[in-house]
Amino acid sequence: MNFFMKIWHSSLGKKYIMGISGFVLVFFIVTHLMGNLQIFVGPYWINTYGLFLHERHEILWPARIVLLTMVVLHIWSAFKLRAENQAARPVSYAGNPAPFAASYASRTLMMSGIIIAAFAVFHLLHYALGVRAVNLTGINFSTLQDSQGRPDLYLMLLLGFSRWPISVFYIIAIGLLCLHLSHGMRAMFQSVGWKWTFGGVSHLPDKIARWFALIIFILYVSIPVAVMCGYGKAYKERALQHLTANAISGKESAR
Repeated sequence: MNFFMKIWHSSLGKKYIMGISGFVLVFFIVTHLMGNLQIFVGPYWINTYGLFLHERHEILWPARIVLLTMVVLHIWSAFKLRAENQAARPVSYAGNPAPFAASYASRTLMMSGIIIAAFAVFHLLHYALGVRAVNLTGINFSTLQDSQGRPDLYLMLLLGFSRWPISVFYIIAIGLLCLHLSHGMRAMFQSVGWKWTFGGVSHLPDKIARWFALIIFILYVSIPVAVMCGYGKAYKERALQHLTANAISGKESAR
């Protein structure tokens, strides 16, 4: 127990916590992206995926708790390491040249991390829990079902991203996430000494981190951009007509 407490309170231990939690979060980012991209192959596949998640409560909620724990540990270790660094060097460099030496991602790491955490909570309320107050549509997403009685994740994404404030917020948050991801991967490569030249290309790990983050950004934002450009419009309009007809029928039955 003393060994683990020493690791917990040491700078090296906090770096391990940040690295491990970051790795888990990157794994989630990639797998979540693979699930979301099924929107481009039609409602059947992504709704089947949504049904699988909906029926696996014994897996889904523990996974969410683990992810939330990883986010908390990642932010906690970042704050602690930053505080320790500032305590070790309380006087800034003369003329404050640090911003020129550091990348934009590293200089905004704490702020972007907090924004990303807030976005993760919003995203969970928006789609996973279907809270009506945050989707700007007035529709309870948790009640949406397709013709086969499955949760209509396809329609949820179409309705959610058809509201431009949500899409813009999503794109900004994903951009910050990918800046954060790029810096984090470069820092991880540097920590383990992966700074080598291969095939005449210097600092290849840095380039891998940048390209990986850029690809993740493009793939994630392709979904809201496609929806705002009209993707799935016919499906959405038919579904809204059906919802309106059911609402009118329900009111008449209540009379």
